[in-house]
Amino acid sequence: MQEILELSNQLPLEVLQDINQRIGDWLAMDGKDDDPYIEQQLRFAKRFIVSQ
Repeated sequence: MQEILELSNQLPLEVLQDINQRIGDWLAMDGKDDDPYIEQQLRFAKRFIVSQ
């Protein structure tokens, strides 16, 4: 999650909000912040940045 925070200034607000919502929903359903789903969101953020 720290890495996502570090990349946040490179992401459009809409993308950041989407990632935040997805992670928030995941955690609300008893997901853990070190689950592979969080890594998936990080990979998405990195791919988005590279594609810009």
